[in-house]
Amino acid sequence: MSNETWGAIATWRMAHDGVKKASQILQSKGSAGDAVEELIKMVEAYPYYKSVGYGGLPNENGVVEMDAAFMDGDTLAQGAVAGIHNVFHAVSVARALSHEHYNSFRVGEGATQYAQLNGFEMRNMLTERAKKRWEKRRAEIADAKVKPYDGHDTVGAITLTPTGSMAAATSTSGLFMKRPGRVGDSPLSGSGFYVDSEIGGAAATGLGEDIMKGCLSYEIVRLMGTGRTPQQACDEAVYPFIEKLQRRYGQAGEFSLIAMDHAGHWGVATNVEFTFSVATTHQAPVILMAHPGPNQTTTIEPITQEWLDAYEKRIKAPIE
Repeated sequence: MSNETWGAIATWRMAHDGVKKASQILQSKGSAGDAVEELIKMVEAYPYYKSVGYGGLPNENGVVEMDAAFMDGDTLAQGAVAGIHNVFHAVSVARALSHEHYNSFRVGEGATQYAQLNGFEMRNMLTERAKKRWEKRRAEIADAKVKPYDGHDTVGAITLTPTGSMAAATSTSGLFMKRPGRVGDSPLSGSGFYVDSEIGGAAATGLGEDIMKGCLSYEIVRLMGTGRTPQQACDEAVYPFIEKLQRRYGQAGEFSLIAMDHAGHWGVATNVEFTFSVATTHQAPVILMAHPGPNQTTTIEPITQEWLDAYEKRIKAPIE
């Protein structure tokens, strides 16, 4: 479906530079797949983002295990990796796997070996900064000062070309101090991401173990397919599910969802303070803040310069 509208939306402030790059690609008639891959790669490459790619925080053994996925909204082709290590751009491996009819989701050593054999850049992904943070956290856990798990900020993104093609991708190093082999929602179709160019796409960030209980990305796309706007679909999928989880499971972790439809309209829903970046034909790249609002709605407001300054200071602060 062609509507001459392009768009890109991604989770967290950390994706903003990637959204700007994706915008340039989309305006230059690049593909949705190229745009979303380059968006994610910019986040993976930045060492101060501690939940994705290079600089991502390790598991309890000090190993950076990464999960990533890619989906083509035109063909519904998907590729994913889980527990991959020493690979600079996990999302690129996931995209390459999306071209495979069989064996398109690889895990652990199989995923890493595929990357090596196919010429993807290999690198020790544990930075000195991340190692220091890991050593500090190990000592704190030993002294029972903190809970072991922290940080689960997946970068997830959806892109739309003026000709109506869409793509989605995710990348994360997962929970800090996770058990080896733990996999969250990010590489799982329908939970961490889903996109159908005839309808729209969605992506998730947050506690994967809880997002998986609701297959929230697919549910949002399904609701958009019934005529809901992206914002309506996000609100209707996320907030009742949070209540259900609290009622039946006893608790609900932190999570946030983003969505964009095939016309470039977008929406978000969250149960925490959540930043995201969006750009469309009608909207220059912007960082916005979302909060859970009244009556199962979402409140969205511009980010302040004060918040941005504090964010930059926080992510680059020395590890004591």
